[in-house]
Amino acid sequence: KDSVWWDKLLIGKTVRIMTTLDQPGFYYWLVYGKPSVNQLKKAVLEFCGIKPVKVSYFGSIKTSNAEQRKKWLEKAFRLGQKLA
Repeated sequence: KDSVWWDKLLIGKTVRIMTTLDQPGFYYWLVYGKPSVNQLKKAVLEFCGIKPVKVSYFGSIKTSNAEQRKKWLEKAFRLGQKLA
């Protein structure tokens, strides 16, 4: 309250980002440095006090088959069930 900095009004909250990629996850991390995830995580979520921020990557979408997409949907469903 008496600080010149912002108030982190969402301290104690957590989040999981689920994102799709058109490339393998390691390539997104190694070559590009996860720019979209870092921006959302640091400039929005952690700025508001949300920690920890966990991330699930689903990719490469472009080269996936129906079986792989089904596994991703099942994983997303399981992660969502943990919220209840």
